[in-house]
Amino acid sequence: MLEAARRWARLLKRDIVALYLAARSPLTPWYARVAAACVAAYALSPVDLIPDFVPVLGYLDDLLIVPLGIWLVIRMIPAELMARFRAQAAEITAQPRSMAGLAFIIVVWLAVLALAGWWLL
Repeated sequence: MLEAARRWARLLKRDIVALYLAARSPLTPWYARVAAACVAAYALSPVDLIPDFVPVLGYLDDLLIVPLGIWLVIRMIPAELMARFRAQAAEITAQPRSMAGLAFIIVVWLAVLALAGWWLL
């Protein structure tokens, strides 16, 4: 069961990247581009419709709204085009990640915290 959940999460991640690619492609119908951009932006956004700290309802958008939005947008995009976007997304998500970006963000946050501490003292 845990492996099935991991597989589902990987497919969801791939489809979110595929929707991002679909939103940027001129081959995608305009209405699907708008919907794909909205769903991808919402799925990748740190801001949720219902905050995660709200018991039970907080994870409702992550478990229902995002997958439902992905499903609806995928149905708007022609199948052969969506297959191409999914293949591109699979290549992108399979690439190794750079730790330099993570290190940069951590250094920036540490510098901001140090400056805030210095300013308060």
